[in-house]
Amino acid sequence: MSGGIGAGKSTVAKAFAERGGHLVDADRIAREVVEPGTPGLAALVEAFGESILADDGSLDRPALAAKAFADEESRQTLNSITHPLVGARTQELVEAAPDDAIVIQDIPLLVEGNLAPLFHLVVIVHADERVRLERLTSLRGMDANDARARIAAQASVEQRRAVADVWLDNSGDPQTLEGAAAQLWTDRLVPFERNVRERRPAAVPLELTDPDPEWGAIADRLVARLWVLAGDRAVAIDHVGSTAVPDLLAKPVIDIQITVADLEDTASLSEALTVGGFPQVTSIDRDNAKPEPAIGGTDETRWRKRFHASADPGRPANIHIRAAGSPGQAFALDFRDWLRSDPSARAEYAEVKRTALAASDGDPDRYVEAKEPWFDAAHRRVADWKASTT
Repeated sequence: MSGGIGAGKSTVAKAFAERGGHLVDADRIAREVVEPGTPGLAALVEAFGESILADDGSLDRPALAAKAFADEESRQTLNSITHPLVGARTQELVEAAPDDAIVIQDIPLLVEGNLAPLFHLVVIVHADERVRLERLTSLRGMDANDARARIAAQASVEQRRAVADVWLDNSGDPQTLEGAAAQLWTDRLVPFERNVRERRPAAVPLELTDPDPEWGAIADRLVARLWVLAGDRAVAIDHVGSTAVPDLLAKPVIDIQITVADLEDTASLSEALTVGGFPQVTSIDRDNAKPEPAIGGTDETRWRKRFHASADPGRPANIHIRAAGSPGQAFALDFRDWLRSDPSARAEYAEVKRTALAASDGDPDRYVEAKEPWFDAAHRRVADWKASTT
């Protein structure tokens, strides 16, 4: 969880903590690791001198700031002392949480530190700058110029929106924010934690919706998160499927393809994805095979994959792990690009979706089966289109 200074993160944190959330507050930890008698304070004194201490032996923060932020070298010295201590203490508190706890990490500089992809879910608390300035000056007694400077030094609204899985607006009264936080806790955080712990995907109703301009941004966040989980076990990670095609009717489920070098060497990747909020669905282990002229027929073994799905009920996603160079891996990318390039194909596919949905009676398997004859023909058309573009 994060947000700009004066946005109201503490209100949301309190609402979560009252409902059983295991709160880990980065600001509180940063103060704790430099309290009197700690190795952290001793290291700061050694680096910056006795003048950073108050009369009672505690840290004089304004005095430290005057020295530590005087130049880049001093700032880096400060960070090299405090950041490892904060990180280690944070890890201790996270690991101390019960197995079924919802851990809430309050990190003011989450965006600035590029930390968003490390978390299952990012909640941003926002308030208009005018509102934040009023709170800082009237409630905290901060000088107006100082308040403006602090706001300006932090991430922009656009930067926070880019990483936000959830956006809580606190420009109004506290009761509205508390209500939104309570609903988020009940409707999303509680089932999300349970699904991750029980290693199962969130249930997703079968429906088609008009294109959502937010699908691309959601996919970008998912891709960033998946890169953290996959690391060098992935060759490429791409947004595929209907939500990757502008102006196309789609199920509101983001499809992501993780390309790997060897599909047989994915056990550790699958475990990392499962723990990271994308449980494996072992009942799905291949795509529907298509005829391949190059081999003179259909070979189902060439269409194998691993399949995961999001445990987050507020962000449906399918994760397809396919081997580099396999027909399924290539088709996922080529089919997406074909639809992007051909408006008539998009319109045709949208109608196929509508017909399949009507015939499915709400059964996802029947919906997929109803589309397969069209996909068999589309596979050949995509191959012809690909050949014409190379």
